[in-house]
Amino acid sequence: MTHEFDGEKYRLASAHQKEWGARLIGELRLAGTERILDLGCGDGALTAQLAALVPQGAVTGIDASAGMIAAARSHQAANLSFKVADINDGQSFGSGFDVIFSNAALHWVADHQTLLGNALRALNGGGAVAFSFAGEGNCANFIRVVKAAMQLPQFARFFSGFAWPWYMPDLAAYRQLVRGFPFAESSVRGENADRYFTDQETMIKWIDQPSLVPFMQCLPGEFKETFRQCVIARMIEASLQPDGRCFETFRRINVIARK
Repeated sequence: MTHEFDGEKYRLASAHQKEWGARLIGELRLAGTERILDLGCGDGALTAQLAALVPQGAVTGIDASAGMIAAARSHQAANLSFKVADINDGQSFGSGFDVIFSNAALHWVADHQTLLGNALRALNGGGAVAFSFAGEGNCANFIRVVKAAMQLPQFARFFSGFAWPWYMPDLAAYRQLVRGFPFAESSVRGENADRYFTDQETMIKWIDQPSLVPFMQCLPGEFKETFRQCVIARMIEASLQPDGRCFETFRRINVIARK
């Protein structure tokens, strides 16, 4: 299922995603002429950073959410373009890329066997994938809270047949998956990126965009705010620290693999 996000709200609630992405970009060794594809580009902030590093190259950002792409297009430049496209559709990739980049997006993709195959086919010889996404243990508080809320009598009927939106694999299993592809070299490493939100409001912004989006679209209008408030109250109870900050687990899988 494709989820629709508010790109402007995400822009204000995604500081930690951008921190991770900036670190991933820092691992790339770019000559300035590369063609780069950004999978799940979100509001385009990191895509714009990539474009600034390849002034003689070209960068394309894709995202399945029209709201994200609407926000991303504020960054559009001569060597930077965006389009609405689904990562699950291999035709969206095109070909001839030197780098396929993705940050904080691929845990929304269930089939990484197909994803990695599509990425490999879209790379030039010597090209690389650079991915960072959620792994096992990510968002432990939120997942526990939202699963409990879904089972409450007033909400349970709306989640009958609900498809869990995230793929957050075990690190060892993902390493084994990557080894099954003919990359010339690869590195798959885990990262503990646990975070303290500075205050409750900052955490609530993150809950609203993107965390609650797949759940809210299952609820009729009159239940949406009730469910949201239930999740927020339980998250504050689960995560609030004595100093007023709110704690959540963030566990990343970081992949660099060269064709």
